[in-house]
Amino acid sequence: MSDNLLSGLEKLGLDVSGMDNLFGEEKKVEKKEEKVEVPVDNTPKETEFLLEKSIRCPMCEKVFKTINIKSARARRLGADPDLRPRYEYVDPTKYDVDSCPFCGYTAIGRFFPGENLTSIQRKALEEGVCDKLRKYINEAPPLPETYTYDEAIERYKLALYNAMVKNAKTSEKAYTCLKISWLMRGKVEELEAAEQKDEALIASTKEEESKFYQQAYDGMTKALSSENTPICGMDQSTVEYLLAQMAFKLKRYTESSRLVSNILVSQAAGNNVKNKARDLKDELVAAIKAGK
Repeated sequence: MSDNLLSGLEKLGLDVSGMDNLFGEEKKVEKKEEKVEVPVDNTPKETEFLLEKSIRCPMCEKVFKTINIKSARARRLGADPDLRPRYEYVDPTKYDVDSCPFCGYTAIGRFFPGENLTSIQRKALEEGVCDKLRKYINEAPPLPETYTYDEAIERYKLALYNAMVKNAKTSEKAYTCLKISWLMRGKVEELEAAEQKDEALIASTKEEESKFYQQAYDGMTKALSSENTPICGMDQSTVEYLLAQMAFKLKRYTESSRLVSNILVSQAAGNNVKNKARDLKDELVAAIKAGK
């Protein structure tokens, strides 16, 4: 008698030889490895919107490189109510400061050129900034590909320090504070979008943003009453609208309402700023009614 459990099936034409070990080791069927397609991230990098530019420092006369935005490449998405610009994939505010790596002279781009400096300001900068920083500067550091928010904030703070040393116009100091607060806001947005949220850092950054925002509001208010327009490239109606929005954010509703009224009755104000002022008026009414 055959020991093959499958004996008898030969008559059906089946080959049962070698199949007598019912519980032998199973034959492994080789599986073809499936290729897992990794999704390609086609999101443009921040570096794609930046370019290097060489400029001459009006204080030490040395040429250095700085990073600017490719205006033709970056796409503007709009602006926050207080005019903070928003672009796709890049925050242009980070790149609006020029800082000489050789002597430390630093300012927002519109205030950097030498024609903006008086002889008295030059002397103050030389003594209060350049002479001090040259001791710590051996050679210009390599230009980074991009600036982080912390790096950009540090550059703006140096610009504010320069502005204070040279006794700049109130508007320049206020505008610098405003832009620092915008950077703080951008940093908060970045922190809140992170997978691991640092709540303590978010809270401290918001607090610092508020401090600079308050300084910006106070300074711009003073500048509007003491300087001729345009102020930082803005006409009077635009400055009033900016202040109205800032006052609204700071919950100074009476002051915000007064500025909105000025815009709405102004013959010089354009339709665009008047329409924005009307929208803000509606928000003011709603906020006051809600007791916010």
